[in-house]
Amino acid sequence: MEHYYRKWFKVLVIPAVILFTLVVLLPFLMGLTYSFTAWRGSYFKGSEHWWGALVGFKNYIKVFRSAKFLSALGYTLKFTLIAVIFKNITSLCMAMMVKKIGKGKGIFRTIYFFPNLLGGLAMGFVWSFIFQNVFSLILFGGESAVQIPFLCNMLQDPKKAVIAMALMSTWQTAGYMMLIYLNGLNGISEDLYEAASIDGATSWQKFKNITVPMLMPAFTVVFFLTLSGSFKMLDENLALTEGNFGTRMLSLQILLSTRENTPPNYGMAQAQAVIFFLIIAVISITQVMITKRREIEA
Repeated sequence: MEHYYRKWFKVLVIPAVILFTLVVLLPFLMGLTYSFTAWRGSYFKGSEHWWGALVGFKNYIKVFRSAKFLSALGYTLKFTLIAVIFKNITSLCMAMMVKKIGKGKGIFRTIYFFPNLLGGLAMGFVWSFIFQNVFSLILFGGESAVQIPFLCNMLQDPKKAVIAMALMSTWQTAGYMMLIYLNGLNGISEDLYEAASIDGATSWQKFKNITVPMLMPAFTVVFFLTLSGSFKMLDENLALTEGNFGTRMLSLQILLSTRENTPPNYGMAQAQAVIFFLIIAVISITQVMITKRREIEA
């Protein structure tokens, strides 16, 4: 079979290359080109062709002078930091608990993974009801016995909303990340823990000196997925707050920027998308390089 794949590799990879070129590469190059033009969606301002509507870096200058874009960038960075911490801690704890279970692991893995199957908008509307009604009126506000003001009206306050969105995002994706961590934990030999126990190591010492170093490949994957996923979150932000009360994130900012200009300035929106891509690429590549280096050291 390996000989077959080596012989026919170039032929077998052609459909994937064609699909990638048509669906990803060409649209990206077109978008990059249009970001330097006065593109209005259905026409180019001042010309019938894109090369006649070139405006240079004017769209990018407008983006960096836009208070809404800079606010969305700051809020996205804040959300990403909180969400990545929440997701990794929660999913790692879930993986360690499931690993300790003797029977029924498959049931728990399935239950924890189910939220990942929900669509972003549907899940956002469900959690909007939870935050607005269950939390604010039934459990922690109104005439409830337990009064926790922070958990009431979370979607109307940018500081509370970033926690609310991080909680919802963690609930959705922690089960998927748990499977990655669980696979890494299953690959760690029990002999290492037994040897550490004989030497008198505590549970924390085992976790710090055995579990964490041996899990570095899993950390690389999970950090990449949580970082990129948090930056790109759109549906949940739209369903929960619609970007109101200073809670707009970058993906939603790009979407709404075409609606807030008459006629729609798709050229500037595309410039925001290019900047968005570069930010995600730089942060993700830096993260992978750092965690990969830790894998080698481990």
